Amino acid sequence: MHKPVMSAEVIEGLAVKTGGRYIDATLGDGGHAQALLEAIGPTGRLLGVDRDAEALEQARSVLWDWREQYVEARANFESLAEVASTHDFLGADGVLFDLGVRSAQLDHPERGFSFMQDGPLDMRMDQRQDWTAADLVNEWTESELAQVIWRYGEERAARRIAAAVVARREERRFTRTLDLAEVVELAVGGRRGKTHPATRTFQALRMRVNEELQAIEIGVRSAIDLVRPGGRIAVLTYHSLEDRLVKQICNRHVGQWQSLQAGGQEWVGEQPQLQRVTRKPLVPSVAEVRENPRARSAKLRIVERMKT
Repeated sequence: MHKPVMSAEVIEGLAVKTGGRYIDATLGDGGHAQALLEAIGPTGRLLGVDRDAEALEQARSVLWDWREQYVEARANFESLAEVASTHDFLGADGVLFDLGVRSAQLDHPERGFSFMQDGPLDMRMDQRQDWTAADLVNEWTESELAQVIWRYGEERAARRIAAAVVARREERRFTRTLDLAEVVELAVGGRRGKTHPATRTFQALRMRVNEELQAIEIGVRSAIDLVRPGGRIAVLTYHSLEDRLVKQICNRHVGQWQSLQAGGQEWVGEQPQLQRVTRKPLVPSVAEVRENPRARSAKLRIVERMKT
């Protein structure tokens, strides 16, 4: 199991207290959940949520010693409100989202997330889902593909890549990750830098297949509603699209005070009201990035629900 990203900062930022109730909305391999369980002590409770059955199995073994305090749910975190209600976690003390891809998903080529190892063109986080990245790549129109690659990958060569994909699939369908990565690399052209030319395209396909931005919007808003007044929400993001969306959601609830013509002030924004715990996102230390290069793009934002 890889060490969880910014674990100490997460525990400190959530102001984890003994006996508290916390939700790990992106359980993964259970690293952050273990840190939370150690911090809340024997009287605390934790709800772990993940849509990946392999993640839940891995976390179950990691968290075995805390099995009396820990409950799991196989679900997308956009269903967080329903899951929290079912397991009696409404009014939780804190919620954590770690929006990164699990290392195991990247390391196991059969999951189809990696452009560095050959595997089926899958990319489903929940393997109960019917459609895969192969369906998207082989069936969507050139303009639809270009839009996905641009919107979710912020890839400047999106149109060129989409055209190359459509031209190649007329010869034979895409079924393997390295096959697609090679076509993307040729379409992008130029010398390969530190970042693989297929990085943004694979990110875009993964995010669209799993509808990740929609899940973030619904999940974070649900967390804001379900934490108790004084409760906190911590979100780890790994690229600008995620971070920008989380910032926008939080800003709408942080709102602002506006002066009234008749005197006094009124607060303008969405309810429930939040305050920022971190004015700017926290980033991992140089030492952590050296030890875990996958943490290099991480940003941690923390907000607190205001007491009424």
